[in-house]
Amino acid sequence: MKKLIKVVFSEFNETVSVELDDSQSPKTVKAILENLPIEVNINKWGQELYTDSTPIAAQEENAKSELSLLDVAFWPAGNALCLFYGSTPISKVGKIVPA
Repeated sequence: MKKLIKVVFSEFNETVSVELDDSQSPKTVKAILENLPIEVNINKWGQELYTDSTPIAAQEENAKSELSLLDVAFWPAGNALCLFYGSTPISKVGKIVPA
């Protein structure tokens, strides 16, 4: 199932739509959806946006070592949502590598 959610960046008065697809990580997507709405601060690491700790509780599920442009991921160690719009400080040329 694919689910479109809205992310509001109130500081910039901007809203973007993000698609969650549970085909690879159904338990994680379910945990995210069950905890919406969430209000958190956004941080930046290279060209990755990630949230402060969220109330979402999910274990690592089908983690990837490389991501695609605009992938949304959950980082269990920080209970954070992540959006990748380009390379991170540990990325290789042409590859988006998460922490």
